[in-house]
Amino acid sequence: MQGQYEKAKQLFKRSIKICEKILGKEHPYVAANLNNLARLYEAQGRYEEAEPLSKRALEISEKALGKDHPNVAITLWGLAILYKYQGKYTEAPPLYERAISIMKKKFPSGHPDLDRIQASYDDLKQLLNNWWH
Repeated sequence: MQGQYEKAKQLFKRSIKICEKILGKEHPYVAANLNNLARLYEAQGRYEEAEPLSKRALEISEKALGKDHPNVAITLWGLAILYKYQGKYTEAPPLYERAISIMKKKFPSGHPDLDRIQASYDDLKQLLNNWWH
């Protein structure tokens, strides 16, 4: 948030190495740190570097937590946003829809993250609607 991207990158990479060493390469904390590093790269417009980190975070989260875990939904959302920024408009909607489905199953009465995911998806749909018209 302070714009100290290089420091943040080094701390995330260090955290990933520590988690991998102590907890193993397939631990949810590794996925969380990979996701955080991906969001850092995304904030810098370094989408090509962010994408494989997001995909790896998703793979680890699904394996470690199950395909219907809320953390998986958050990771799907991050990847969907990344695709939106990259202009991969056909790849983002299925990720949004899956993330929303997971959150609705886990939090039937609503959840702030569900609202944010839905709003983000609505923004994409509005962008595409304006683009096509």
